[in-house]
Amino acid sequence: ALVGVSWTISTPPSGLHDIAFPMKATKAPHRTGYFFAQQFGFKGSNDVGYIGLQPRNDQNGRSILHAVFSSFVAGTTTTDANCQSGADGGPGVSCGTEIAVNYDDEFNLVVTNVRGTTWEGTLVNQATQRKTHIGSWVLPAETGGITSSQTGFVEYYPWNDGASHSCNNLPFTQISFGNPFSSSGSGKVGQPYEYGDCVGKVAFMTDQLSDGYKVKVGF
Repeated sequence: ALVGVSWTISTPPSGLHDIAFPMKATKAPHRTGYFFAQQFGFKGSNDVGYIGLQPRNDQNGRSILHAVFSSFVAGTTTTDANCQSGADGGPGVSCGTEIAVNYDDEFNLVVTNVRGTTWEGTLVNQATQRKTHIGSWVLPAETGGITSSQTGFVEYYPWNDGASHSCNNLPFTQISFGNPFSSSGSGKVGQPYEYGDCVGKVAFMTDQLSDGYKVKVGF
C-alpha cells in the first residue's frame, strides 16, 4: 500500500456496536485502481474487517464508486447476495456493490451490529442521507464488539500483482479521512503517513482538516 491512517475511539468493555468512517474522494480518478479503506477489529479475534471505496470507470456518463465490506475472520459466513466467501485469497467474506454517485459528496461508511454476531456495512451519503446496503456477514460466536483502534490505508491495487512498477507513474488522487464516530461517542484519525516501496517518490502530501485529514498522492 501507499498511505496508512490510524484511528482511535473510546469503547465500552464489550466493544462498539457501530462505527462510522467519513470519506470524501472528490479528486479521485474515475478509473479502477485505487482503494480507500478503514480496518476495524473485534473483541475475541486477532483478525480484522475493512470497509472502503474503490473508484470505477464512468458508465453511461455517470460516476461510479464500488463500496467494499469484508471480514478476514476465519469462520465468517454469509447468505447476503452482495457477498461471497473468501477475502483477498484467505478466509473470511467479501461484499461489494456499485453505486452511481457524485464524487464531491462525503460518505459515511457505517459498520453496524444487526443482532448477535451479524454485522452490516452501509454507505450513507451525508448530503442526501441516501443509504446503500454494501453487505452483511456473521462472525464466529466467540467474537464481540468493535475494538478501539486500527489502521486504514490508501492502496493502488494494480501494483499488487508483484510485477515491477514505476513510482512516478502513480496517478494523482485525493482522499479525505474524517474522524470516526459511533452512537457512543466520537474518535480521531491520526496524521496519515507513507509506507511501502514508494516512500518519498509519489508526491505525498497531507493536510489537517477540522474533522480529519486530507491526503494527496500521485501525479
